[in-house]
Amino acid sequence: MFKVLMLVTLVGCSALGSKTSDKQKKKFEKSKQFNSKTGEFENRRPNIVKEMEETLSRWDLFKKWYSQDESPAPSGKLPEIKPDLVKFLEKDDTVKSIWFGHSTFLLNFHGKIILVDPVFSGSASPVSFLVKRFQPPVLKLNELPPVDYVLISHDHYDHLDMESIEFLSKTDATFITPLGVSAHLESWGVDKDKIIEKDWWKSYEVTGLNFICTPAQHFSGRGGFSGNETLWSSWIIQNKKSNIFFSGDSGYDTHFKEIGNRYGPFDIAYLESGQYSKDWEAVHMLPEQGAQAYMDLKAKMYFPVHWGMFVLSFHKWNDPVVQLTKLKSKYNINLVTPRIGEIIDIHATNTSTSWWDI
Repeated sequence: MFKVLMLVTLVGCSALGSKTSDKQKKKFEKSKQFNSKTGEFENRRPNIVKEMEETLSRWDLFKKWYSQDESPAPSGKLPEIKPDLVKFLEKDDTVKSIWFGHSTFLLNFHGKIILVDPVFSGSASPVSFLVKRFQPPVLKLNELPPVDYVLISHDHYDHLDMESIEFLSKTDATFITPLGVSAHLESWGVDKDKIIEKDWWKSYEVTGLNFICTPAQHFSGRGGFSGNETLWSSWIIQNKKSNIFFSGDSGYDTHFKEIGNRYGPFDIAYLESGQYSKDWEAVHMLPEQGAQAYMDLKAKMYFPVHWGMFVLSFHKWNDPVVQLTKLKSKYNINLVTPRIGEIIDIHATNTSTSWWDI
């Protein structure tokens, strides 16, 4: 089901976003990731997604999806904590994190508030009846503290949400994205002067804070007819005191080791750890691959994301963290698994309970 949303094509639906312009594509020609002949961005291995798609039977996937004996979704509401924002916003020499489920999380990065891959609407889809979230966000958009930066990994619906962007467009936040995502943001009301776009290995530095756009192995697109017109990426956020990594969505490849060698070790790695299947491991890591990525990155803590709020694969909703727990000893993983809404300090010792055993 990794590409189910790509099959939904609604003419005139604003949630689809906007196509990149010819002027933008002309600028993309400077990027090593952009193929000017096809007008698309590519992975390090250009044909890996195409080869994967050729082995997939959409009819078999459809039958498998609707013939499951048990729903992969939880049977009830997941445990959550309403975060104490006074505590979260305290000025101290650390980095705090709040996870909202899936790949949305909020950082207090030494006083700068950074919102990553914001999805606060009721579904990760252009239509409300598909890919519904398990439960409402632990904080509503209007309950968030003032956001300084919105960081986006790529343009898929479970990472880039029109409703959230339209709300944030009315704030003073700066939006930081991979190449091409600005087309969507501008169509939803974000002033182009508030958007920073970067290619792989390029950085945006501001007041001692550095955002580095790094590779991922994935794909992009929000419609049914075209894809890969925008770039996908992972991100590093760092200053002289802290260094964190966010994988975005990615299959396993050599880029993790290269990033680790160039920029590691990391205080924490927010690694995509769900919605996997052997059928599409080219674009989503299996649990043991995620563990290997953690090792490659030389990270001190593993924070699994991309699970716990939507069903986009066949595995049970909590299987990612169950499998990672089994791999902890083998890979010496310092696994951080807070409940939704729970505040963690990335420089402190964080104890985790098996809250997902419900």
